Amino acid sequence: MTFTYDTTQLLWAFGLTLFAGLSTGIGSLIAFFAKRTNTNFLSFSLGLSAGVMIYVSFVELFMESREMLAQLHGEKLGFTYATLAFFGGVLVIAIIDKLIPEAENPHEIRPLEEMPEGESIPEDEMTSKKATTKKQENKRLLRVGLVTALVLAIHNFPEGMVTFLAGLKDLSIAIPIAVAIAIHNIPEGVSVSIPIFYATGDRRKAFWLSFLSGLAEPVGALVGYLVLAPYLNDNVFGILFGGIAGIMVYISLDELLPAAEEFGHHHTAIYGLIVGMGIMAFSLLLFM
Repeated sequence: MTFTYDTTQLLWAFGLTLFAGLSTGIGSLIAFFAKRTNTNFLSFSLGLSAGVMIYVSFVELFMESREMLAQLHGEKLGFTYATLAFFGGVLVIAIIDKLIPEAENPHEIRPLEEMPEGESIPEDEMTSKKATTKKQENKRLLRVGLVTALVLAIHNFPEGMVTFLAGLKDLSIAIPIAVAIAIHNIPEGVSVSIPIFYATGDRRKAFWLSFLSGLAEPVGALVGYLVLAPYLNDNVFGILFGGIAGIMVYISLDELLPAAEEFGHHHTAIYGLIVGMGIMAFSLLLFM
Protein backbone atom coordinates (compact mmCIF):
# COMPACT_ATOMS: atom_id res chain seq x y z
CA MET A 1 0.00 0.00 0.00
CA THR A 2 1.38 3.43 -1.02
CA PHE A 3 0.40 6.42 1.13
CA THR A 4 -0.99 9.74 -0.08
CA TYR A 5 -1.24 12.87 2.04
CA ASP A 6 -3.37 15.98 1.93
CA THR A 7 -1.95 19.49 2.35
CA THR A 8 -3.16 19.83 5.95
CA GLN A 9 -1.38 16.64 7.01
CA LEU A 10 1.86 17.73 5.36
CA LEU A 11 1.68 21.18 6.94
CA TRP A 12 1.09 19.73 10.42
CA ALA A 13 4.02 17.37 10.08
CA PHE A 14 6.30 20.14 8.79
CA GLY A 15 5.09 22.62 11.43
CA LEU A 16 5.95 20.21 14.24
CA THR A 17 9.41 19.68 12.76
CA LEU A 18 9.97 23.42 12.44
CA PHE A 19 8.88 23.95 16.07
CA ALA A 20 11.30 21.27 17.31
CA GLY A 21 14.24 22.63 15.30
CA LEU A 22 13.83 26.31 16.05
CA SER A 23 13.71 25.74 19.82
CA THR A 24 17.49 26.24 19.66
CA GLY A 25 16.59 29.94 19.55
CA ILE A 26 14.98 29.59 23.00
CA GLY A 27 18.32 28.30 24.27
CA SER A 28 20.02 31.40 22.88
CA LEU A 29 17.62 33.72 24.67
CA ILE A 30 18.04 31.86 27.95
CA ALA A 31 21.82 32.06 27.62
CA PHE A 32 21.74 35.82 27.13
CA PHE A 33 19.31 36.75 29.87
CA ALA A 34 19.77 34.10 32.59
CA LYS A 35 22.55 34.72 35.10
CA ARG A 36 22.64 31.19 36.50
CA THR A 37 21.56 27.76 35.28
CA ASN A 38 18.45 26.36 36.95
CA THR A 39 19.97 22.90 37.24
CA ASN A 40 16.91 21.33 38.89
CA PHE A 41 14.65 22.46 36.09
CA LEU A 42 17.12 21.49 33.37
CA SER A 43 17.74 18.08 34.94
CA PHE A 44 13.99 17.42 35.21
CA SER A 45 13.34 18.62 31.64
CA LEU A 46 16.06 16.46 30.12
CA GLY A 47 14.79 13.46 32.09
CA LEU A 48 11.24 14.17 30.93
CA SER A 49 12.38 14.38 27.31
CA ALA A 50 14.18 11.03 27.68
CA GLY A 51 11.08 9.46 29.24
CA VAL A 52 8.87 10.54 26.35
CA MET A 53 11.36 9.26 23.77
CA ILE A 54 12.02 5.89 25.44
CA TYR A 55 8.35 5.18 26.11
CA VAL A 56 7.12 6.08 22.63
CA SER A 57 10.01 4.16 21.06
CA PHE A 58 9.33 0.84 22.76
CA VAL A 59 5.56 1.02 23.34
CA GLU A 60 4.47 2.66 20.08
CA LEU A 61 7.08 2.96 17.34
CA PHE A 62 8.75 -0.44 17.67
CA MET A 63 5.41 -2.22 18.12
CA GLU A 64 4.02 -0.36 15.10
CA SER A 65 7.09 -1.39 13.10
CA ARG A 66 6.71 -5.01 14.18
CA GLU A 67 2.99 -5.15 13.35
CA MET A 68 3.37 -3.52 9.92
CA LEU A 69 6.25 -5.77 8.91
CA ALA A 70 4.56 -8.88 10.36
CA GLN A 71 1.51 -8.29 8.17
CA LEU A 72 3.77 -8.25 5.10
CA HIS A 73 6.37 -10.90 5.98
CA GLY A 74 4.86 -13.06 8.70
CA GLU A 75 5.25 -12.82 12.48
CA LYS A 76 8.78 -14.19 12.86
CA LEU A 77 10.33 -12.48 9.84
CA GLY A 78 8.50 -9.22 10.57
CA PHE A 79 9.81 -9.22 14.14
CA THR A 80 13.31 -9.91 12.79
CA TYR A 81 13.14 -7.01 10.32
CA ALA A 82 11.81 -4.64 13.00
CA THR A 83 14.65 -5.64 15.33
CA LEU A 84 17.25 -5.14 12.61
CA ALA A 85 15.74 -1.73 11.79
CA PHE A 86 15.89 -0.74 15.48
CA PHE A 87 19.58 -1.58 15.83
CA GLY A 88 20.25 -0.07 12.40
CA GLY A 89 18.91 3.24 13.75
CA VAL A 90 21.13 2.90 16.80
CA LEU A 91 24.13 2.26 14.54
CA VAL A 92 23.43 5.28 12.30
CA ILE A 93 23.17 7.78 15.16
CA ALA A 94 26.14 6.20 16.97
CA ILE A 95 28.30 6.66 13.86
CA ILE A 96 27.23 10.31 13.60
CA ASP A 97 28.17 10.87 17.25
CA LYS A 98 31.48 9.03 16.81
CA LEU A 99 32.49 11.37 13.99
CA ILE A 100 31.93 14.43 16.21
CA PRO A 101 34.83 15.42 18.53
CA GLU A 102 33.58 15.36 22.12
CA ALA A 103 34.83 18.86 22.87
CA GLU A 104 32.75 20.26 19.99
CA ASN A 105 29.70 18.09 20.49
CA PRO A 106 26.70 20.33 21.25
CA HIS A 107 25.33 17.61 23.52
CA GLU A 108 28.25 18.08 25.92
CA ILE A 109 26.21 20.57 27.93
CA ARG A 110 27.86 23.02 30.34
CA PRO A 111 26.14 25.30 32.86
CA LEU A 112 26.08 29.04 32.10
CA GLU A 113 28.40 29.63 35.06
CA GLU A 114 31.17 27.69 33.30
CA MET A 115 31.00 29.83 30.15
CA PRO A 116 33.72 32.47 29.64
CA GLU A 117 33.12 35.97 30.91
CA GLY A 118 31.40 38.25 28.43
CA GLU A 119 33.01 41.58 29.30
CA SER A 120 35.96 42.39 27.04
CA ILE A 121 38.86 44.49 28.35
CA PRO A 122 39.53 47.72 26.42
CA GLU A 123 42.54 47.48 24.11
CA ASP A 124 44.40 50.39 25.72
CA GLU A 125 44.39 48.64 29.12
CA MET A 126 46.24 45.60 27.82
CA THR A 127 49.82 44.96 27.00
CA SER A 128 50.53 43.92 23.42
CA LYS A 129 50.97 40.33 24.54
CA LYS A 130 47.65 40.27 26.36
CA ALA A 131 45.90 41.82 23.36
CA THR A 132 47.28 39.09 21.10
CA THR A 133 46.20 36.40 23.57
CA LYS A 134 42.72 37.91 23.73
CA LYS A 135 42.41 37.90 19.94
CA GLN A 136 43.55 34.30 19.77
CA GLU A 137 41.02 33.34 22.43
CA ASN A 138 38.26 35.14 20.52
CA LYS A 139 39.20 33.27 17.34
CA ARG A 140 39.12 29.98 19.21
CA LEU A 141 35.72 30.75 20.72
CA LEU A 142 34.34 31.79 17.35
CA ARG A 143 35.60 28.56 15.80
CA VAL A 144 34.03 26.52 18.62
CA GLY A 145 30.69 28.28 18.12
CA LEU A 146 30.69 27.91 14.34
CA VAL A 147 31.80 24.27 14.43
CA THR A 148 29.19 23.54 17.08
CA ALA A 149 26.52 25.13 14.88
CA LEU A 150 27.63 22.96 11.94
CA VAL A 151 27.79 19.81 14.05
CA LEU A 152 24.39 20.56 15.53
CA ALA A 153 22.94 21.00 12.05
CA ILE A 154 24.33 17.62 10.97
CA HIS A 155 23.05 15.96 14.13
CA ASN A 156 19.59 17.52 13.83
CA PHE A 157 19.13 16.40 10.23
CA PRO A 158 17.94 12.85 11.08
CA GLU A 159 15.90 14.20 14.00
CA GLY A 160 13.96 16.32 11.49
CA MET A 161 13.19 13.23 9.45
CA VAL A 162 12.08 11.43 12.63
CA THR A 163 9.56 14.13 13.58
CA PHE A 164 8.26 14.69 10.07
CA LEU A 165 7.73 11.03 9.20
CA ALA A 166 6.04 10.40 12.56
CA GLY A 167 3.76 13.36 11.79
CA LEU A 168 2.81 11.90 8.43
CA LYS A 169 1.82 8.61 10.02
CA ASP A 170 0.23 9.62 13.34
CA LEU A 171 0.04 13.09 14.95
CA SER A 172 -0.67 11.57 18.38
CA ILE A 173 2.85 10.11 18.26
CA ALA A 174 4.50 13.06 16.50
CA ILE A 175 3.41 15.80 18.92
CA PRO A 176 5.10 14.33 22.03
CA ILE A 177 8.18 13.49 19.94
CA ALA A 178 8.38 17.09 18.70
CA VAL A 179 8.06 18.44 22.26
CA ALA A 180 10.74 16.04 23.54
CA ILE A 181 13.16 16.99 20.76
CA ALA A 182 12.43 20.69 21.33
CA ILE A 183 13.31 20.34 25.03
CA HIS A 184 16.65 18.72 24.27
CA ASN A 185 17.40 21.31 21.56
CA ILE A 186 17.19 24.21 24.05
CA PRO A 187 20.55 23.59 25.80
CA GLU A 188 22.09 23.00 22.37
CA GLY A 189 21.14 26.57 21.47
CA VAL A 190 23.16 27.71 24.50
CA SER A 191 26.17 25.72 23.27
CA VAL A 192 26.11 27.49 19.91
CA SER A 193 25.32 31.07 20.90
CA ILE A 194 27.54 31.63 23.96
CA PRO A 195 30.97 31.07 22.30
CA ILE A 196 29.98 33.16 19.26
CA PHE A 197 28.70 36.00 21.44
CA TYR A 198 31.82 36.13 23.61
CA ALA A 199 34.06 36.00 20.53
CA THR A 200 32.26 38.74 18.58
CA GLY A 201 30.33 40.72 21.21
CA ASP A 202 27.36 40.59 18.78
CA ARG A 203 24.21 39.21 20.45
CA ARG A 204 22.23 39.38 17.24
CA LYS A 205 24.77 37.38 15.24
CA ALA A 206 25.06 34.76 17.99
CA PHE A 207 21.30 34.42 18.21
CA TRP A 208 20.72 34.07 14.49
CA LEU A 209 23.49 31.52 13.97
CA SER A 210 22.08 29.45 16.82
CA PHE A 211 18.53 29.91 15.51
CA LEU A 212 19.49 28.95 11.96
CA SER A 213 21.34 25.82 13.07
CA GLY A 214 17.95 24.49 14.11
CA LEU A 215 16.73 24.80 10.51
CA ALA A 216 18.56 21.53 9.82
CA GLU A 217 15.53 19.72 11.23
CA PRO A 218 12.93 21.08 8.77
CA VAL A 219 15.53 20.77 5.98
CA GLY A 220 16.04 17.14 6.99
CA ALA A 221 12.27 16.69 6.86
CA LEU A 222 12.03 18.15 3.35
CA VAL A 223 14.96 16.16 1.99
CA GLY A 224 13.69 12.98 3.61
CA TYR A 225 10.23 13.48 2.17
CA LEU A 226 11.44 14.35 -1.33
CA VAL A 227 13.69 11.29 -1.38
CA LEU A 228 11.29 8.85 0.26
CA ALA A 229 7.86 10.13 -0.86
CA PRO A 230 7.64 7.89 -3.97
CA TYR A 231 8.50 4.84 -1.87
CA LEU A 232 6.44 5.39 1.27
CA ASN A 233 4.39 2.26 1.89
CA ASP A 234 3.78 -0.13 4.80
CA ASN A 235 7.12 -1.86 4.26
CA VAL A 236 9.16 1.37 4.22
CA PHE A 237 7.23 2.84 7.16
CA GLY A 238 7.76 -0.35 9.15
CA ILE A 239 11.53 -0.16 8.63
CA LEU A 240 11.63 3.61 9.24
CA PHE A 241 9.65 3.36 12.49
CA GLY A 242 11.98 0.65 13.77
CA GLY A 243 15.00 2.83 12.89
CA ILE A 244 13.43 5.93 14.46
CA ALA A 245 12.84 3.99 17.68
CA GLY A 246 16.53 3.02 17.76
CA ILE A 247 17.64 6.60 17.13
CA MET A 248 15.49 8.01 19.93
CA VAL A 249 16.51 5.37 22.48
CA TYR A 250 20.19 6.07 21.69
CA ILE A 251 19.72 9.83 22.05
CA SER A 252 17.96 9.31 25.39
CA LEU A 253 20.54 6.95 26.88
CA ASP A 254 23.68 8.52 25.41
CA GLU A 255 22.81 12.23 25.65
CA LEU A 256 19.75 13.19 27.65
CA LEU A 257 20.04 11.07 30.81
CA PRO A 258 23.84 11.49 31.19
CA ALA A 259 23.42 15.27 30.73
CA ALA A 260 20.70 15.32 33.40
CA GLU A 261 22.96 13.32 35.74
CA GLU A 262 25.87 15.74 35.24
CA PHE A 263 23.97 18.44 37.08
CA GLY A 264 23.98 16.31 40.22
CA HIS A 265 20.26 15.73 40.49
CA HIS A 266 19.90 11.98 40.07
CA HIS A 267 16.42 11.68 41.52
CA THR A 268 15.20 14.80 39.75
CA ALA A 269 16.26 13.29 36.42
CA ILE A 270 14.52 10.00 37.26
CA TYR A 271 11.35 11.83 38.35
CA GLY A 272 11.41 13.65 35.02
CA LEU A 273 11.90 10.34 33.20
CA ILE A 274 8.87 8.79 34.93
CA VAL A 275 6.70 11.88 34.38
CA GLY A 276 7.69 11.89 30.70
CA MET A 277 6.66 8.24 30.37
CA GLY A 278 3.40 8.98 32.19
CA ILE A 279 2.61 11.91 29.91
CA MET A 280 3.29 9.79 26.83
CA ALA A 281 1.18 6.90 28.16
CA PHE A 282 -1.72 9.24 28.97
CA SER A 283 -1.57 10.97 25.58
CA LEU A 284 -1.63 7.62 23.77
CA LEU A 285 -4.62 6.46 25.84
CA LEU A 286 -6.52 9.63 24.85
CA PHE A 287 -6.18 8.78 21.16
CA MET A 288 -7.13 5.09 21.43
